[in-house]
Amino acid sequence: MSAHRRIVLIAIVGALIISTSAPLVRLSGVSPATSALFRCAYAVPPMLVLAWLERRRFGPLPRRAVLMSWAAGVVFALDLLFWHHAIAYVGAGLATVLGNLQVFIVAFAAWALFGERPSTRLMVGTPVVFAGVVLISGVFDSAAYGSDPMLGVAAGIATSLSYAAYLLLLKGGSDRAAGPLAHATVVATVAIAALSPVFGGADLMPSWPAHGWLVLLALGPQVVGWSLITYSLPRQPAALTALLLLVQPMSTVAISTLVLGERPSVLQLAGCAVVVVGVLYGSRRPPARASAEKVPSDDGRVSPARSGQA
Repeated sequence: MSAHRRIVLIAIVGALIISTSAPLVRLSGVSPATSALFRCAYAVPPMLVLAWLERRRFGPLPRRAVLMSWAAGVVFALDLLFWHHAIAYVGAGLATVLGNLQVFIVAFAAWALFGERPSTRLMVGTPVVFAGVVLISGVFDSAAYGSDPMLGVAAGIATSLSYAAYLLLLKGGSDRAAGPLAHATVVATVAIAALSPVFGGADLMPSWPAHGWLVLLALGPQVVGWSLITYSLPRQPAALTALLLLVQPMSTVAISTLVLGERPSVLQLAGCAVVVVGVLYGSRRPPARASAEKVPSDDGRVSPARSGQA
């Protein structure tokens, strides 16, 4: 297996693992701020161990990587707080679809920051995706699923903005996995604790079985899933990672339907399909030129995507 395919596989496995995040949040039954806080807090000890092992092998992180990881932790805190509220408003499946609008945000931001120029397909796909968001919001649907689909969409868009910033900060900080993620997780825990009163407050008294689900959330998606994704981020174009993360919303919708009994309306499911189709079309690469195919890159990576995450 080539190095590129191995990295893509690692990213896909990570995305599949984090696709269980929203269902685990719903199964815990706690408030959004509580689930956001403890998914990070319970992940801190194993992440520190992994970071220590990585440090012994490669030495300390550069100062720039540490600072970018701290910034990533702050925006990740916002990402989780907004997203866990979106789950409460519109359900695990739809909230995850909305949170993955980051594909477009990452693509345009990567153009500005890393020279990964988006294609005309991305420009065409953008309005298509937002048409799907309108359908998910339930504006034209009296049978829309969720306690407040409009607020769910607003929280989902805020999630996508934060999620995109998180991915870009991790990509630009370091090519390591455990160290940056450990720094980001610690900072996110502190930031969520500080911001929780603004987002409805967190219950600091653990109870069973709620915190059993939160431990699974921390050890699975937060530690294992995000470690795999953080490893893959600096080793491939940002837009390609964002596209691969689309495995997450599709898997989450299926899990939420089968396990949680969520039943989005026909129009909302159509909106999900429109979002996915729009993102897949907008993120698709143009055919490679023959001359370009003859010249491999020096490091074996895929060349920066000229088209368009969780």
